[in-house]
Amino acid sequence: MTQPDISRFPVPAITDLPDDIRSRLLAVQEKSGFIPNVFLTLAFRPEEFRAFFAYHDALMEKDSGLSKAEREMIVVATSSANQCQYCVIAHGAILRIRAKNPLIADQIAANYRKADITPRQRAMLDFAMKVSQEAQLVSDADFAALAALGFSDDDIWDIAAISAFFGLSNRLANVSAMRPNDEFYLMGRLPKA
Repeated sequence: MTQPDISRFPVPAITDLPDDIRSRLLAVQEKSGFIPNVFLTLAFRPEEFRAFFAYHDALMEKDSGLSKAEREMIVVATSSANQCQYCVIAHGAILRIRAKNPLIADQIAANYRKADITPRQRAMLDFAMKVSQEAQLVSDADFAALAALGFSDDDIWDIAAISAFFGLSNRLANVSAMRPNDEFYLMGRLPKA
């Protein structure tokens, strides 16, 4: 069986990449056992790769009022609305692992309003979806509703920025026909042996 194409754009050989990007890909491979196709696809444009992952890491890896699982919930919900197969599958896997819940990603991708999440998380996703789909309608009332649930201004910024950033990511993934790695489909579904 041949390896399916992972992108409409050329995928550079790892050996041809700049040292910093090659090192990052190999570190990811060592940690996860494979290189997610997003890394390989975006390596086509090294400067943009660096900018993309710098902003990704700034949003997704910091400590704040949102847990890492909640950040992934935002990605899965908005990526589902944007019909981004790659991000729903890849970040769904990360969400299952970070939430330690094998059901949550599928629930959120199908309909977050019916998912087994807290009312606070539902409000977070309502706002993220508004930013994703109707940002021009965001109002002071949205901020007041989130503040009443304990979200700080920094948290609200994070929700909006994650939603907006993954709007960019979703569009690049869709245009490039980025294929999710097969490994993502089973991750976090069963307890580790």
